[in-house]
Amino acid sequence: MSVQHEFLGGRQRYQLFTALKYIVYALLSFNVYLFLQEELGALEHTFTQSLEPGQVIQVFSATIDTTAWVILLLLFELETSALDDSKIHGVVKWLLHGVRGICYVAVGYAFTGYYAELVTLYQTSVQGVTDLCSSAYEGWSYLVDIDEYLPITSESCGALTGEIYRISQFDIVADSQTLQSARYLAWVDVFNSAAWILVVIVLEVEVRLQLRGALSAQVMRVNKWVKLVLYATLFLAAAYWGYAGDFLDFWDASLWLFAFIFIELNVFEWQYETSAAAEST
Repeated sequence: MSVQHEFLGGRQRYQLFTALKYIVYALLSFNVYLFLQEELGALEHTFTQSLEPGQVIQVFSATIDTTAWVILLLLFELETSALDDSKIHGVVKWLLHGVRGICYVAVGYAFTGYYAELVTLYQTSVQGVTDLCSSAYEGWSYLVDIDEYLPITSESCGALTGEIYRISQFDIVADSQTLQSARYLAWVDVFNSAAWILVVIVLEVEVRLQLRGALSAQVMRVNKWVKLVLYATLFLAAAYWGYAGDFLDFWDASLWLFAFIFIELNVFEWQYETSAAAEST
């Protein structure tokens, strides 16, 4: 699809729009590295003995999820802005849809990882001994925040107070307040992941119908209200991460909202150009 500068209000404004868009895309790509570092750090305290293939998604859910979404974002950018409609056929069309299908599988797989982490945080047992400075807790860790742990040392063993819980089968403990906070964040992860999956389903429907010339005003009205609810959910998730002090998730969620504003503008412009072309014939 060729881009018409006048739709965005002039060449300079369009260039600024494009530069800002690709800066956001680049920052999102860098977030893959940040999540990988965070999850590698968490792995040092969780599956320390061995990591089964089925547990990979629980450990690296954010990395896999973000990687798949970045690829999906670039594919939507190609299909809704960079490529001319006449070129989206044959091998190009099947390649775009094939890679996107793989990404959808990865996103769905990541959702199961977020859910598995949520379940793990509810698989707890109250510790009968609360003296974490005893030798029984040597080599253990304690939960600081979701996916963040610190080793129990002679200096830190008195940091946890009140009722102490052991998380699942791991040598990890947490106090009730920290554990509850991590559970809330895990719930937000699950709802956020589900909302993004629904957003991309709606976008996929729009793109497919647009390519077929069958995207009606009625479908657009329904999609508008569905996306309004979904984006509101995503905004609330980002706001909660900011409130909870989870900067990386807040930063990432904010960037994704910006990125999909650009994709929505691409789709809107695409529809504008198609309607204008139809009226001129």
